[in-house]
Amino acid sequence: MATKAFQKTYTKLEAITKATVSLRAQGVSNDELAVVDGKLAQVVKTKGDLVTLQVFSGTEGIPTNAEVAFLGAPPTLKVSDELSGRFFDAYGKPIDGGPEPEGREVQVGGPSVNPYKRMQPSQIIPTGIAGIDLNNTLVSGQKIPFFADPDQPYNNVMAQVALRADVDKIILGGMGLSNDDYLYFKHEFEAAGALEKIICFVNTTEQPPVERLLIPDMALTAAEYFAVEKNEKVLVLLTDMTLYADALSIVSNRMDQIPSKDSMPGSLYSDLAKIYEKAVQLPDGGSITIIAVTTLNDGDITHAVPDNTGYITEGQLYLRADSDSGKVIIDPFRSLSRLKQLVQGKQTRKDHSQVMNASVRLYSDAQNAKTKLENGFDLSDYDLRCLDYAKEYATRILAIDVNLKIEEMLDTAWEIFGKYFTKAETGIKQEFIDQYWVGK
Repeated sequence: MATKAFQKTYTKLEAITKATVSLRAQGVSNDELAVVDGKLAQVVKTKGDLVTLQVFSGTEGIPTNAEVAFLGAPPTLKVSDELSGRFFDAYGKPIDGGPEPEGREVQVGGPSVNPYKRMQPSQIIPTGIAGIDLNNTLVSGQKIPFFADPDQPYNNVMAQVALRADVDKIILGGMGLSNDDYLYFKHEFEAAGALEKIICFVNTTEQPPVERLLIPDMALTAAEYFAVEKNEKVLVLLTDMTLYADALSIVSNRMDQIPSKDSMPGSLYSDLAKIYEKAVQLPDGGSITIIAVTTLNDGDITHAVPDNTGYITEGQLYLRADSDSGKVIIDPFRSLSRLKQLVQGKQTRKDHSQVMNASVRLYSDAQNAKTKLENGFDLSDYDLRCLDYAKEYATRILAIDVNLKIEEMLDTAWEIFGKYFTKAETGIKQEFIDQYWVGK
């Protein structure tokens, strides 16, 4: 955070809402920090000399003659290798009992990497989760969300991805985490002995919701240091972007802005894009890959948050409970990675795309058989085999608790094909059948 001496001090407020105060002030810039009656605030609007400040912890108890001291700079973060293995709050202050890290002070929320310095993503990021690696392979520099209902174990999945992903640094931005979730992440990372490659910025449910707005900027400022200056592969995990959007909504509503769809601010698209567009593949090997959680309301993907997210990101990973296997799976029908073709068969085995297509097509045939069964129609021998296949495919491939290397995933898929189908029924090219078929 900025530690400059106070530049300007005022003592007359013109308006106070639940989250903001307004006053007349000269020479103040957007995003600049201030202290209002001892509470940290940030400039969110300027109109002539009328300045509106968002007070992070709320305006309760602030009088009209409160002292307002502008700090002359937006939020900053000290970046250095000392960030590794540490836990911070939304302001970049340590919450793990350790010392404040030393480093170069960098303004958070700066512009994205220059387009001329970007490369097309081309490096695979294995996660060990077959529903991702096999069907929706991730690529470094990609931006992709998990869509999940609030009762899905999405934070567990994020922790698994963090621990399994083949990257140099993992940066977690936790927004609205329960204390249990925060301690879960901390325990998982410590138990795995992976703390040295992990950096966490956390806002819990006990802290002001508006502080969540700082978390993505803090996480991505740290990510840019390691990706741009250290040429490292950085994975940024953001959870939960719906709670981030709710915080945006709180601020805009309290500033009497007219809400857009689903009570969200009209700036929602650009607010989300500003975060996701930080994903980048750099020429020297550094990269920032962003995986974010967007929780859904009753599975509604038309809500403003997932709807806008879908336009910005390069696909989505959809979590759902599977009634056949009793597992939580990565849904093969509603999930999509728009960049997977850049690495499948190039950095993975040549049969990857064929196996992926066959496995999802056969799973689709199983869903059709299920519909026939529910409607009282007779099932063919092929239908019955599809249903058995679907249960095993969900249990051994799609379930989020599966942890396999990509070659093991492919071998498992071949094994399941051979168990339930003939070679012709898979529709896979003969050259791959000849090489990998393990059935009759």
